[in-house]
Amino acid sequence: MAYIDISLSLSNDLPVWPGDPSIDLKKTMSMDNGDPCNVTHLNMGVHAGTHIDSPHHFLNNNITVEKMRMETLIGTVFVVEILENISIINSSVLENSNIPLGIDKLLIKTKNSLRWKTNDRVFHKKFIAIEKSGAEWIVERNIKLIGVDYLSVAPFNDGAPTHRVLLEKNVIVVEGLNLYDVTEGYYELICLPLKILGSDGAPARAVLKTIDNLNI
Repeated sequence: MAYIDISLSLSNDLPVWPGDPSIDLKKTMSMDNGDPCNVTHLNMGVHAGTHIDSPHHFLNNNITVEKMRMETLIGTVFVVEILENISIINSSVLENSNIPLGIDKLLIKTKNSLRWKTNDRVFHKKFIAIEKSGAEWIVERNIKLIGVDYLSVAPFNDGAPTHRVLLEKNVIVVEGLNLYDVTEGYYELICLPLKILGSDGAPARAVLKTIDNLNI
């Protein structure tokens, strides 16, 4: 077994959603400058880097990060590769992919991940995302966690419909994954968001553990 870190490294030049605060990571104490220890200060929005959305993000229903189901964030997940030249993931794209029946956690690998591999530091509005019909397909399949490899599960100029379809059914949304080094198949997912009281989202560390796909 091996572990694959699918989280983005937080840094000052990591792109964030337009309008969100930039990541501000700086040393407030440094042993190189004669201080007794190293201390780092971090200022950022909760939707920067690899993170989860709570239902409160789009529903204003007070179902915030600390109230979300931890068991959904840990367990068997299927990673599907959708690498064709598409601009949107709709129900037809999902129906014609290799997603097996009966899974409740799904990560979608697209060409978005190439941007993380090449250390692209620019925010791209034209990323591959899931439209409303795709979100409805996910809900109909009883999938309880969906993860994507850019900073939103939904298209840049049409974020509300996809988010609302998913979050109204308590589907956990994980955004900002780097799936470049992951091949299609089953894994064990460990995704632990920070426990931020009353928050609409939280940064997370997400890791996959390889398993024997033949035993699924």
